[in-house]
Amino acid sequence: MRYWLIKSEPDVWSWEQQKAKGAAGEEWTGVRNYLARNNMRAMQLGDRAFFYHSNIGKEIVGVAEVCSGIAPDSTSEDPRWDCVHFRAVCDVPRPVSLAAVKAEPRLAQMALVTSMRLSVQPVTEEEWKVVCEMGGLDPNV
Repeated sequence: MRYWLIKSEPDVWSWEQQKAKGAAGEEWTGVRNYLARNNMRAMQLGDRAFFYHSNIGKEIVGVAEVCSGIAPDSTSEDPRWDCVHFRAVCDVPRPVSLAAVKAEPRLAQMALVTSMRLSVQPVTEEEWKVVCEMGGLDPNV
């Protein structure tokens, strides 16, 4: 399993909306950055992702799972843009703020710190474990 972080502005697409989609999940559309798209192309079914509220809140609030393979983004007619579907797995009991991530020395190299604008980011296994610890989650979630 590989780990990721996906960002959404909560006033555009919130964690609550993601959870409401249930087991079918939701297409992760609108990504128009090649590196973020390539990260989605690298995803496999069952990979886990932190769901991060950007701009408003700036915190990791949930865990999502890749529930469909890569496919064309339905919001674009341009064949260069692909996406996957995510379904909600669980809430983060103690949301992990950007400030807390930046203050944790073990996360100094995390993409959320070093590549803040990237909307779909890889997360190492060690980073996953640290954030889970900070958020009160079992890392095997």
